[in-house]
Amino acid sequence: MPVLLRWHGHRFLFYSMEVGEPPHVHVLKDGKQLKVWLADLRVARNAGFAPHEVNDILKVVARHRQAFTEAWHDYFGH
Repeated sequence: MPVLLRWHGHRFLFYSMEVGEPPHVHVLKDGKQLKVWLADLRVARNAGFAPHEVNDILKVVARHRQAFTEAWHDYFGH
């Protein structure tokens, strides 16, 4: 479970067993979880985050999308 970024108590990561899925990142905080597709920044799943939190998180993912995508490909391969 490589952690890519820590931001205001949020952990941005991917799970090592997610081979075969498109690049994405999970965001965890206080028992809440968000899954975001990196190609288009769509929310794949939201478990507990309020809409304003999702918006803030998506801005962070957008800022780091290239680095997150590179980390995904480095870990899983192209």
